[in-house]
Amino acid sequence: MAATGSEKQGATAYYVSTPIYYVNDAPHLGHAYTTVAGDVLTRWHRQRGEKVWYLTGTDEHGQKIMRTAEANDVTPQEWCDKLVEEAWKPLWEHLNIANDDFIRTTEKRHTDRVQEFVQDLYDKGEIYKGGYEGPYCVGCEEYKLPGDLIEDEDGVKLCPIHKKPVEILKEENYFFKLSAYGPKLLEFYANNPGFVQPESARNEVVNFVRQGLQDLSISRSTFDWGVPVPWDEKHVIYVWVDALLNYATAVGYGANQEKFDGTFPANVHLVGKDILRFHAVIWPAMLMAQGLPLPGKVAANGWLMVGGEKMSKSNLTGIKPQDLTSHFGVDAYRWYFLRAIAFGSDGSFSWEDFSARYTSELANDYGNLASRVAAMVGKYFDGVLPEATAAGDAEKAVQEGLAKAVATADQKIGEELDFQAGILAIFDFVKQVNGYITEQEPWKVAKAAFSDAADAAGSPEGRARLATILYTAAESLRGVAVLLNAVMPETSQKLWDSLGAEASLGALSDQRVQEAGDWGRLPAGTTVTKGAVLFPRLEEKPA
Repeated sequence: MAATGSEKQGATAYYVSTPIYYVNDAPHLGHAYTTVAGDVLTRWHRQRGEKVWYLTGTDEHGQKIMRTAEANDVTPQEWCDKLVEEAWKPLWEHLNIANDDFIRTTEKRHTDRVQEFVQDLYDKGEIYKGGYEGPYCVGCEEYKLPGDLIEDEDGVKLCPIHKKPVEILKEENYFFKLSAYGPKLLEFYANNPGFVQPESARNEVVNFVRQGLQDLSISRSTFDWGVPVPWDEKHVIYVWVDALLNYATAVGYGANQEKFDGTFPANVHLVGKDILRFHAVIWPAMLMAQGLPLPGKVAANGWLMVGGEKMSKSNLTGIKPQDLTSHFGVDAYRWYFLRAIAFGSDGSFSWEDFSARYTSELANDYGNLASRVAAMVGKYFDGVLPEATAAGDAEKAVQEGLAKAVATADQKIGEELDFQAGILAIFDFVKQVNGYITEQEPWKVAKAAFSDAADAAGSPEGRARLATILYTAAESLRGVAVLLNAVMPETSQKLWDSLGAEASLGALSDQRVQEAGDWGRLPAGTTVTKGAVLFPRLEEKPA
């Protein structure tokens, strides 16, 4: 049996992919949710000191693209070029997505390799010619099983995702012997219980395969916008076979063996749950047929809901990320969806919830903490971070709190993809530091230290205590800046600069997650400055 992704067969890169997104329209919050999650995951692993490869891109073939282009009086290629360059790539740049590659399925580096892959399967006897008739959803670019469909009030069969009538297609196609791989897939799932996440998604996949697989139609002959079948150019390769292969072609399959061996297979495929079967059933079966290693994990995120419906372009419920970033800021946007919605579960977007969490957790808890600490170091120590010489049990508890936050966040984000739990662990520590300052009352310590002074130098004991409190708070913020760098890179850099950490510790990106909890890394004598407010007060909601 093919090796699992966890074995990696000598590959050295931590490889994460998003789905390649269909370019029939501009991206919405749902697309950005998955892409930001992948960015946080890969930034986290980079900050562990690992070699990382993060792939995203666009899916540009198929009947839906062809029809959209026709409706806009342009060629399919012109439509794809326009959407990619004017909508998709600019949004990822706007959201600070640090992807290593952007694959387009119309690129020659992809199409040539797709033909080679399919030709090889054909030569091995894994593909045969046959006829097919059945319901097809152009929106999903997928043949549907009769049991998958729903009906409207008139009895018309609808796609359950797009709520639109399916088309009954009848054509001569080429088929991949998918049915032969059912037992192998079930054995693989049993041996690799973490291959599909969450558990509900795994159960769905296992049950689907247990019911018996049908051979997969891998070509279409009623339109020509696709990769030609190499042995029969009257057919184009089914868009999903074409699309799935991007995970291999983008990292050198058939063209750069060294890169391919050092990267493939993916450690994590991030997907929406509506395309789970393609990634957890068809894709591993294709790899088994070709003798290639299988991915480590297929992680299915839930849907973002608007008014009880899945957010989508076709349902006219696609909200642009820029509608939110213009009000809340990019970092708050990156933070909110991963903090508010458990990855793998459906979640409803609410402007009111976003605003409330922004004010409570970002502005009041986190941003205010950073401002208060910098202001007090400036007021009492002329902006020079003092040495902690009077630490006690209260400081030990803060140190232990930071170490716990590091361990929990690293496990939850880096290993379990539980972004919500990881972020909550970090913000629990922020709350702990706020509580520490409230209990220690440095403003009262300062007042007593200086008012009781026999000379201008002040009370040595009071000054030492004040220095220890403020050092403890600043060092805590140093750890928070590292831990939140993957989630909110711009804000973390502002905090890093405010703490004067660059001069003494180096670039924030070079700080290791594992070392974030090592107490005392920020040296006394560092210049602390009160910079711009990390999370400004929000204006009224735009009309």
